[in-house]
Amino acid sequence: MSRHIQVTFDAHDPRALSAFWRDVLGYVHPGPPGVDLPEGADPLAAWDDFLARAGVPEDQRNAASAIEDPEGRGPRLFFQRVPKGKVAKNRVHLDVRAAPGLQGEERMAALEAECDRLVGLGAKRVRRHEPEPPMSAGFIVMTDPEDNEFCLD
Repeated sequence: MSRHIQVTFDAHDPRALSAFWRDVLGYVHPGPPGVDLPEGADPLAAWDDFLARAGVPEDQRNAASAIEDPEGRGPRLFFQRVPKGKVAKNRVHLDVRAAPGLQGEERMAALEAECDRLVGLGAKRVRRHEPEPPMSAGFIVMTDPEDNEFCLD
């Protein structure tokens, strides 16, 4: 029997980091429990209202955030506020499949286009690895706005 997983990120700003990864992956922020969001409603604004009504102090309202695959296939991503910054290379990182089925220059061009889009969202480009068949089809190493490393693959 397979298991569903949740990937958890430690973050300084859970809301901002979750919004970055939402836009990278095409995920969505779920609404608060028991709240039916109308079409087009902002789930983060709904969370602000929900937490205010629940009496959560304003300085604690960005303690956590989550995003989910709208199609229910990918893992849920959870972002929790931690006081300490990142001090070393992450031991786990995400590979974002941005060029499935493509090879050679066509693949690398698709990865470059996605890299440009993600830089516009706040990511940083670290380095490009050229294709080395048969072991590597090529990839681009990047970091998110809180310096977590990931690859465009």
